[in-house]
Amino acid sequence: MPRPGGTPHPHRFTYRDYATWPDNERWELIDGQAVNMGPAPNRQHSLVSTELVRQLANFFQGHPCEVHAAPFDVRLPNHQEADEQIDTVVQPDIVVVCDPQKLDDQGCRGAPDLVIEIVSPSTASRDHITKRDLYERHRVKEYWLVSPGDRIVTIYRLEPPGRFGQPCVHGEHETIETPLFPGLAIDLRMVFPPMSRLGHTSPSRVP
Repeated sequence: MPRPGGTPHPHRFTYRDYATWPDNERWELIDGQAVNMGPAPNRQHSLVSTELVRQLANFFQGHPCEVHAAPFDVRLPNHQEADEQIDTVVQPDIVVVCDPQKLDDQGCRGAPDLVIEIVSPSTASRDHITKRDLYERHRVKEYWLVSPGDRIVTIYRLEPPGRFGQPCVHGEHETIETPLFPGLAIDLRMVFPPMSRLGHTSPSRVP
């Protein structure tokens, strides 16, 4: 099967190609284009992700919604095409999926209810522009952009007729509540670790 960088001309990849690539390589597919996800996330990213998953998992315990953290494939079909023909496969940092029919052994087929991306300098443009447009097009109900560097969370919510409204921005001392999941309260004071805990991080190492 074709691989990224292994064809002499631009190639439009599908999930059939993607499923054959080595597990130790980190790729996403967006509209048939292979996107290198770069090096493994840094420690700050990991701490933020772990705490978000903890709070979400505690809330959804005993609830039909499932919380999944990367690596977890989300296939986004344009219509009703077979899996092998799907040309968009992403690995969001965290997803919440409430429709059990979307879940299978390969991950999720269709839009999660909530997508969370933890932003780093190397992914900022893709997360804020490319993926925002992608998740809006596939009608993700809420999209959270978590920025550890700025210690803020930017939230887009899907509004009629299927477009994201104006973003809401939450600071590090706030609690996030959402009409999508009544009763959920994400304490950002716990999400963003104290700077004293992080110590010195080389800018060149932040992916």
